[in-house]
Amino acid sequence: MSAPLSSVIKAYDVRGVVPDQLDATAVRAIGAAFGEVVVVPQQPAEQVAAGVRPRAVIGYDMRPSSPELSAAFAEGLASRGVDVVVIGLASTDGLYFASGSMDVPGAMFTASHNPAQYNGIKMCRSGARPVGQDTGLAAIRDLAQSWLDAGAVPAVDGVVPGTVTEQDLLRAYAEHLRSLVDLSGARRLGVVVDAGNGMGGHTVPAVLGDAAGLAPLPFDVTELYFELDGTFPNHEANPLDPENLRDLQAAVPRAGADIGLAFDGDADRCFVVDEKGDPVSPSAVTALVARREIGKERAAGREAIVIHNLITSHAVPEIITEAGGTPVRTRVGHSFIKQQMADEGAVFGGEHSAHYYFRDFWSADTGMLAAMHVLAALAESDVPLSQLAAEYERYAASGEINSTVEDAAAAAQRVEEVVTAQARAAGEELHVDRLDGLTITHPASGDAPMWWFNLRASNTEPLLRLNAEGADEATMVAVRDRVLALVRGEAA
Repeated sequence: MSAPLSSVIKAYDVRGVVPDQLDATAVRAIGAAFGEVVVVPQQPAEQVAAGVRPRAVIGYDMRPSSPELSAAFAEGLASRGVDVVVIGLASTDGLYFASGSMDVPGAMFTASHNPAQYNGIKMCRSGARPVGQDTGLAAIRDLAQSWLDAGAVPAVDGVVPGTVTEQDLLRAYAEHLRSLVDLSGARRLGVVVDAGNGMGGHTVPAVLGDAAGLAPLPFDVTELYFELDGTFPNHEANPLDPENLRDLQAAVPRAGADIGLAFDGDADRCFVVDEKGDPVSPSAVTALVARREIGKERAAGREAIVIHNLITSHAVPEIITEAGGTPVRTRVGHSFIKQQMADEGAVFGGEHSAHYYFRDFWSADTGMLAAMHVLAALAESDVPLSQLAAEYERYAASGEINSTVEDAAAAAQRVEEVVTAQARAAGEELHVDRLDGLTITHPASGDAPMWWFNLRASNTEPLLRLNAEGADEATMVAVRDRVLALVRGEAA
């Protein structure tokens, strides 16, 4: 049997090594539990009264273990009387499209950017609403574990097993995205795309090309690693690691292209590089897309609310406000962003990790739609991307820096005490908040420049994560080094 489910079912998804931690037996039980906890209880009462059977949708990525595991999950679901629609190879946002457009719960088999030996499951309720620890995932874990401990998933008296059918939604997915950003009249652009042997190699040709039978768009696409290969023979499918952007950064200027795009393994995140091969920060992409979405909302006479997590650049809320929108700051993590999107009726949300959320996409994240917005903005501009992006890159950022500490809470407290004491002694104003870890902000005042930093403890490792930003490089470096010294217990 695989490992206890507590080792693979995390706060927001399922993730583990196959088959040591996750195998077909465990996944079959998880599928049956998903049916009992989420799918069947969520079916609308009028459908139950009309005798309509509950439905769910499943997609999977290119990992070698994905077909077997997704089939076992479908068996578990069907055993609970659920009719299952399998859309086959898909990006995670392709699965969200299926869940949203069909208005049924769904499950995506992927381990995103993790190495080849991993796999996992991202589950959602109908309308692509997330399933997390407090919204069914803990109950799914406990029920499935009880069956695994007993040695079998019990049959349900009187329940006729559901059917498992296949349906290709790739064209419909591409059509929906194109309906949200019209690229047909764009000026011709050279675009290099690094799919990292992940699902971008499946979706990019359909959305930006004519692989799904749609009209060609004015893009000359240079493909890097479009072959679907879950062993990742060229580099890890994790563009957040700068090392995995090297090939794209070299290919863009070599091809004389206007822009480069890199997708992670399940293609729900997208990273951008300019014509010189320099990365465009996810904060800049957030601000750029936010400005476009705010303009659309204001043109329709609606208020525009945009969500951003607390470690995006301070340029993000500034630009949102300047564009006539209302910025709302939230904790790091997709469950918080999605919940805040729903609570606020937000049109868009962005994270520092290159997750981008759209109200018009069921408030789910889609890197492809964000990429389309950047392409549209570039096509509408008469300047290169480096110059366009400079409008949104106002400050110097450290990026995320991890420090191994024995006691993260004590280290953060030490930093707060020293930094605030030094500010009081100097007569400086600081803002301190604990929305997510410790954030200390020094607003610009007179000759004193703006800076801020955030310290967040890892939930799974003895790490303290630092993000710092300053009005300029020298300010950021001084703040970064000062905080890191304090985290290490050195004199500041």
